Amino acid sequence: MSSGKKHRVVVGLSGGVDSAVTAHLLKAQGHEVVGIFMKNWEDDDDDEYCSTRQDFLDAASVADVLGIDIEHVNFAAEYKDRVFESFLREYQAGRTPNPDVLCNAEIKFKAFLDHAMRLGAEKIATGHYARVREQDGAFQLLKGLDPLKDQSYFLHRLTQAQLAKSMFPVGHLPKTEVRRIAAEIGLPNAKKKDSTGICFIGERPFREFLNKYLSHQPGPIKDERGRTLGQHVGLSFYTLGQRQGLGIGGVKDKRAPRGGGEHAPWFVAAKDIPNNTLIVVQGHDHPLLLSPALTADDLSWTAGHPPATTSAAAKTRYRQADAPCSVAFDDAGQLLLRFPEPQWAVTPGQSAVLYDGEVCLGGGVISAALA
Repeated sequence: MSSGKKHRVVVGLSGGVDSAVTAHLLKAQGHEVVGIFMKNWEDDDDDEYCSTRQDFLDAASVADVLGIDIEHVNFAAEYKDRVFESFLREYQAGRTPNPDVLCNAEIKFKAFLDHAMRLGAEKIATGHYARVREQDGAFQLLKGLDPLKDQSYFLHRLTQAQLAKSMFPVGHLPKTEVRRIAAEIGLPNAKKKDSTGICFIGERPFREFLNKYLSHQPGPIKDERGRTLGQHVGLSFYTLGQRQGLGIGGVKDKRAPRGGGEHAPWFVAAKDIPNNTLIVVQGHDHPLLLSPALTADDLSWTAGHPPATTSAAAKTRYRQADAPCSVAFDDAGQLLLRFPEPQWAVTPGQSAVLYDGEVCLGGGVISAALA
């Protein structure tokens, strides 16, 4: 893991076990380690769903056990400007954004990195399950070795300059080993459960949160033949492929196309924005849920330039197996991916991320699913 050279490393301590073990491993390698706790959200901070206060106490306890300094830094203003406003714009436009991707690019590896450099850091480190490899003077972003925890998808917008300064000490470890190390050295958060919520939403009900910030206009829920099945509460509150919370579970359609059937569940297949209509279909493998191609824009490449390859593997959502695809660019400069096997519920606003084996090449924001 260690090249032998010792650095002053600022570690983002979140209060979780991954960043705690990250700090421990770096200190054990002889680096000078300083911890920073990032506060990214202030609205309703006393809300029952907000764990910021407890997370900081956990991070401070870890720093105490490890014998390192910790600083509490507030990035809430930057987060609101760079991440949250974009998040709301995307939802208002009917897309489903991935705020974790933007948070990494704009906060953890930009605002945090800048702050760390001002503290005299040579490197920053986080508890992400990913790896960085230097090859011929360039830096590659690699998948984490634990396939169940790999987080390279969320880091695909990192640049050469950011990768050159970043360390991911747990990227070569399985999660079980990270927890074992935490318990072995007596970290107070060794058994703390993983966070599953978006950083500013936490574990709160998603629709209830969005309701505070987005205007919403109810409208019809229709099947692909135009039959009205119910009413939605606002298109922003639904995502393609969604099955739960549609309120039409009792409606049956015996004439549903292949993949459907009388008792098959309903899924969101499309949003008709001009007519404020939610289109649903019956059956997980309904043809309207499957797309053989997509376009993506707002592209970012870890090498600093588009890959020369005409074939790669892609993820169109996190926790998806890599899917082989052809790679091209259309006349407008958009990324055009075509898949031999149609992809399920390709969702505008999510990221399409390309891989060459274990190397993450970068990607872009899905602009459209193509039939």
